[in-house]
Amino acid sequence: MYRPYFKLLMEVGKRQFSIEASIPLKEIKPNVKESPLIDLFGRNHTYLRISLTERCNLRCQYCMPAEGVKLTQKPQLLTTDEILKIADLFVKEGVNKIRLTGGEPTVRKDIVDIVSNLKQIVGVEVVAMTTNGLTLTRQLVALQKAGLDILNVSLDTLIPERYERITRRKGWQRVMMGIDLAVQLGYDPVKVNCVVMRVDKLVPYNELVNKIKVNWPDFVPLRNGPNDTSKAWKVTNYKGQIGFITSMSEHFCGSCNRLRITADGNLKVCLFGNTEVSLRDAIRSNCSDDDLSALISAAVKRKKRQHAGEWVTTVDVYFYRHAEYFSNGKSTNDSYWGIEIIFFKDVSCLPSRKSTKSTFININSTLLHLVPMNKLQNTIRAFSTDPATPPELSHVDQEGKVRMVDVSDKEVTVRIARAVAKVKVGSEITKLIHENAMKKGEVLSIAEIAGIIGAKKTSELIPLCHNISLSSVKVTAELNNKGKEVLIYATVQCDGKTGVEMEALTAVSVAALTVYDMCKAVSRSIIITDIHLLSKSGGRSGDFVKEEIKVRDYNRRPDYQPLQPFVGPM
Repeated sequence: MYRPYFKLLMEVGKRQFSIEASIPLKEIKPNVKESPLIDLFGRNHTYLRISLTERCNLRCQYCMPAEGVKLTQKPQLLTTDEILKIADLFVKEGVNKIRLTGGEPTVRKDIVDIVSNLKQIVGVEVVAMTTNGLTLTRQLVALQKAGLDILNVSLDTLIPERYERITRRKGWQRVMMGIDLAVQLGYDPVKVNCVVMRVDKLVPYNELVNKIKVNWPDFVPLRNGPNDTSKAWKVTNYKGQIGFITSMSEHFCGSCNRLRITADGNLKVCLFGNTEVSLRDAIRSNCSDDDLSALISAAVKRKKRQHAGEWVTTVDVYFYRHAEYFSNGKSTNDSYWGIEIIFFKDVSCLPSRKSTKSTFININSTLLHLVPMNKLQNTIRAFSTDPATPPELSHVDQEGKVRMVDVSDKEVTVRIARAVAKVKVGSEITKLIHENAMKKGEVLSIAEIAGIIGAKKTSELIPLCHNISLSSVKVTAELNNKGKEVLIYATVQCDGKTGVEMEALTAVSVAALTVYDMCKAVSRSIIITDIHLLSKSGGRSGDFVKEEIKVRDYNRRPDYQPLQPFVGPM
């Protein structure tokens, strides 16, 4: 080991002359395995937080001055390779969760590559990210494909003017769109971090709890996990929950399992500590992995029992995908109600809720073939009609004039629809999409976003469709290399008085058109085909599941098993 690091290791590794620190670890905690990431108090550190940058695209009043702060020179920051080397080293020692932070991590241009490479490290179970959400609409799809598992969005207010005052920047609407996109992409829950302040002072934990209990007496605590930093609470019959992080007033040092790497490569064993060890300098001095592990172990072993300082309280609010039905007859996304009412509005304005149950149909069920099919339905000619009950067009009145269907007398139910579309692109385009070599960008991700937007704009595109408040839109574009085609699926859900079949069909149609637009420069022989409804549930007309009929694809050879000769007694 290099001389300066040997000296540093010896200094960091000195034990304090307390009674407990003088006792060997196995005598204090007999069942604790010796490891570089286990400190003298038996705390096993399995969670690593890595700051990717010091830069941020906001100037929050409680965080930094309006003119910003002096930044570390780029050569002094960790490179991508150094970040991955440090992460790999910690994972080999037992870390299984990594969170990317900043500054603002999304301002780093290689953020997607970093996430992708972290997910390839054997032993990494979770890669999470904390962001201010300003660029999520551009980056989240790619981040999800790279493997991002958990998303935290920092948002201190739901009032645009207040957001601009706090952050000294515009962008509230972009953050909300980013949260909405995260929900649509299936992140469940989407956790929102909020610093609760009164003028220029933080609000104590007990005061927040008591204030909420005045309006919701059934605000109850939940059981927390062994390494949770937040104290979880929820209101009975609500889907979301709230977590209070009380770093100082009621610290959680005894169960802390977190270590931090700063953007310039320093290891911090405690957020509130002022002792740091430079792993960057050790790596650039060509220290071996064993020496780096020893350096990390020495720093971890010196971690104190608990920190000291002023109290800090922050709040986590969980955003869930499914909306609830309110007893006043309105449907809304309960995600936005939760944080807004508790912190920024008069809590008495919240109407009472009643829970709803959703029914989902799994059209891919392996037991679907056991459902008996009506032979009569299978033999009726497609163009025949029943003269006793002639069909009626719902959007045409008795005089033959177009009309919008009146749904005022219908009940609010959970409506779900699933649709599919197929885009035959050919061999050349299939290869380019697979290699992500299209000049216009990543075809599948952009098609998915376009499909989500299309579903939301259905009432503007289809004249007689109702403007529905959607609770969930999921669009998936998959490349079928064998079939040389792109398969697009959309699932749309709402709590309302009319169905969402048109929204699902519009989603796959717009996504299919987007695929065509992005690929037409290569070939205009693209065929958009087989757009149809797969299933729908809810409403008076009942549920519908399309019977799947597998048709041989004549563009390729059928799969077959060659005959094998039998050898043996008959």
